[in-house]
Amino acid sequence: MTKQEKVQFVIDTLENLYPETPIPLDHSDPYTLLISVLLSAQSTDARVNTITPLLFEKANNPYDMIKLSVEEIKKIIRPVGLSPMKSKGIYGLSHILIDKHNGKVPANMEYLEELPAVGHKTASVVMSQAFNIPAFPVDTHIHRLMYRWNLTNGKNVVQTEKDAKRLFPKELWNKLHLQIIFYGREYSQARGWKIENDIIQATIGRKKL
Repeated sequence: MTKQEKVQFVIDTLENLYPETPIPLDHSDPYTLLISVLLSAQSTDARVNTITPLLFEKANNPYDMIKLSVEEIKKIIRPVGLSPMKSKGIYGLSHILIDKHNGKVPANMEYLEELPAVGHKTASVVMSQAFNIPAFPVDTHIHRLMYRWNLTNGKNVVQTEKDAKRLFPKELWNKLHLQIIFYGREYSQARGWKIENDIIQATIGRKKL
């Protein structure tokens, strides 16, 4: 297989398995998505989805969020982990959204990355999933799978993102990044992985890991 044939095989296989790509984090608008993605760092989507209803019942917009103290936010979100950093980030970014962006989440990568506790991956998720602007957020699943499929050298997530954007058509990025995550969770886990269950790895991937 040529590199382009491998890429097409990935696209076709994922489209067959996951024609629909619901966003895993429960949210109602760009702000609640931003907060949910921030909370998901080193946690699971399922755990975040159990906590955000409790938080959003009290504050589902930046104006209500800054009425809470950092300590109050931290107490609610503690089960997702890293609550001291995340609570300060949520409080701080809510103030910035009010002061600089009229209380709205900006559809701009540079502005998003300026927000406290919002890194490149979080900003990319918001751009793609909240605003449908092409981005290719690379999480641990995508980084692992792109390496296993021999589509990147696996040195770091920055290189993996560059390779993904170079190999896959831009109009597919937003859907593909979710499809790869779904595939990784189901067929190509970090632990307990079996190559016989992993059709993409078995067909195009590295023979030794």
